[in-house]
Amino acid sequence: MNKAMECLLNRRSVRKYKQEQISKDELGAVLQAGVSAPSAKNLQSAIIVAVQDKEEIAYMSKLNAQIMGVSSDPFYGAPTVLVVLADANNANAVADGSLVMGNLMNAAYANGLASCWINRAKELFDMPEGKALLQKWGIEGDYIGVGNCILGYADEAPQMKPRKENYVYYVL
Repeated sequence: MNKAMECLLNRRSVRKYKQEQISKDELGAVLQAGVSAPSAKNLQSAIIVAVQDKEEIAYMSKLNAQIMGVSSDPFYGAPTVLVVLADANNANAVADGSLVMGNLMNAAYANGLASCWINRAKELFDMPEGKALLQKWGIEGDYIGVGNCILGYADEAPQMKPRKENYVYYVL
């Protein structure tokens, strides 16, 4: 089996992380895959914000938990969060951002890292607090949150759950 297929078939969402920060080279490799994702009409409507500041991650986690109505850490202690946003005026914003998210997670696995898609980015960056974060980070424009890709070194090894029946239908 080639490396790409191995990554696609074996990557799992990880929800328990070691506290050790990923290296600059590992982060760079994952980000390179993200910016290489396809996009509708090659408009590249998505952007990625790499957050490694512990206080910023804790604040985003608190807001995300508030949206969920829980007190637990929705980022599972991951030391890096890649926030994927996309141009709100682009009809394909969510699709473009989703392709970026997929590339980020698959690249993480290919580089020995763990990842998980964390939802509620849309709700978070619709909030005044989320808009204030974007302003603080120097991001101008009208963006919607697509997803949060948490990254780090796995502190668990989740197994694949059974696939549902009738996942694929053939029209021949």
